[in-house]
Amino acid sequence: MKGKVYLVGAGPGSPDLITLRGLEILRQADVIIYDYLVDKRILEEAKEDAELICCDTLGKNRYSDGFLVHNEKISNLVIKKVKQGKKVIRLKNGDPSIFSRTSQELEPLVRNKIEFEIVPGVTAASAASSFSGIPLTDRRFASTCVFVTGHEDPVKKESSINWEKISGCGTIVLYMAVENLSKIVKHLLKFGKGHDTPVAIIQDASLPTQKILIGSLEDILLKAKKHKIKPPAIIIVGEVVKLEKQFNWLRKSRRILFTGLSSERFFTKGTYFHLPLIEIKPIEDYQEFDSYLKRIKEFDWIVFASRYGVEYFFKRLKYLELDLRILNGIKIAVIGASTANRLLDFGILADLVPQKESSEGLLEEFQKLELKARKIFLPRSDISDKGLTQQLKNLEAAVTTSFAYKNVMPKNLPDLDLEFFNEIMFTSPSTVRNFKKRYGRIPKGIKVSCIGDVTLKEVKRSPNLWKQS
Repeated sequence: MKGKVYLVGAGPGSPDLITLRGLEILRQADVIIYDYLVDKRILEEAKEDAELICCDTLGKNRYSDGFLVHNEKISNLVIKKVKQGKKVIRLKNGDPSIFSRTSQELEPLVRNKIEFEIVPGVTAASAASSFSGIPLTDRRFASTCVFVTGHEDPVKKESSINWEKISGCGTIVLYMAVENLSKIVKHLLKFGKGHDTPVAIIQDASLPTQKILIGSLEDILLKAKKHKIKPPAIIIVGEVVKLEKQFNWLRKSRRILFTGLSSERFFTKGTYFHLPLIEIKPIEDYQEFDSYLKRIKEFDWIVFASRYGVEYFFKRLKYLELDLRILNGIKIAVIGASTANRLLDFGILADLVPQKESSEGLLEEFQKLELKARKIFLPRSDISDKGLTQQLKNLEAAVTTSFAYKNVMPKNLPDLDLEFFNEIMFTSPSTVRNFKKRYGRIPKGIKVSCIGDVTLKEVKRSPNLWKQS
């Protein structure tokens, strides 16, 4: 039985720039074949049992713009998975219709009479424009805008780019052009662009690693070399680049590096860049944890110190074919609103939610209650602070803890220019420890802020972090 393939644009960088339609399709897919530039955080939205295949692993062909995969190998894999009855997504960086070799992937689908749908995405030009404050068109400076590839198919005998016509356009947006920038500058100067024509290079648009370089056709090559600009980057040429100084909202905003897993904060002062320094994974062996769930009725309280404790608790209940009825008569406490909201997703209203969202706040509330000889079950991570457990025992409660999940350091954390940020916000002790392992110290003048007293204590143990705040 032949199925249907979705070619979905993942957007240009930040994982939240995928469209709602694209995200909903991704969540239903059995197989996701994705470009190597796609932010891996998008893949966290896939089903637990979804097969994730990076195109970079299928075999590479080195072109001047970096590593690109043979389209034939991608197409053969897509067709194979579809014929197996799988729900397949081909997840492409940016927008599938712009410099994405989509037609080469569609032709085999048509030959094999496989149904497909193309889902648009945010293209890199739009992201570079929006995150630099440079409008691609402006009635004063540019009523036309042209997208140009900086790298054509290497097997072509002659270029199909008419630089004479392109030079007459108001705004020129160049994709995949960093390595060929010298030739492109020569073409533009030859066909009428002035040496003082403004140029902007936006590297890693929309990501915490974004870098913006402003210059002119006269000096942009030297500046790009000096600042070590590398792909992926978008180059904007034209008078609209002058507006960056006035409209670059990101440069004018307070830039905050947020190291936790919480959802993004909007309508607050400053701009948050999310770079989670922790990753939540299931533990290898749930034998002990499951044994406690099977006799959960023995406990008087369940205390959830994080929303991940809630998630894995109910995952294991489902695995054991138990439902909410088994919790009848047990009181539930949570550490804060985020955990309480996650509990609500499972149809349960917490009995105790402290106003002060921390272990200290939770203990203050418990001190108002009679806990002597009360049995408390506390699902926790493999590295969580043991202070809450001990403090509950000090209140004469009988506390049982068990690992529900593990907290690990993410792989492949990017290199960062930390001086780009005005503030770094730590959300847990593990984010502090992982920051130290990956980035070492915080440059002078950058504020350090913490969520929770336990996190603050961890920061204070590290003079290289705390003395800067």
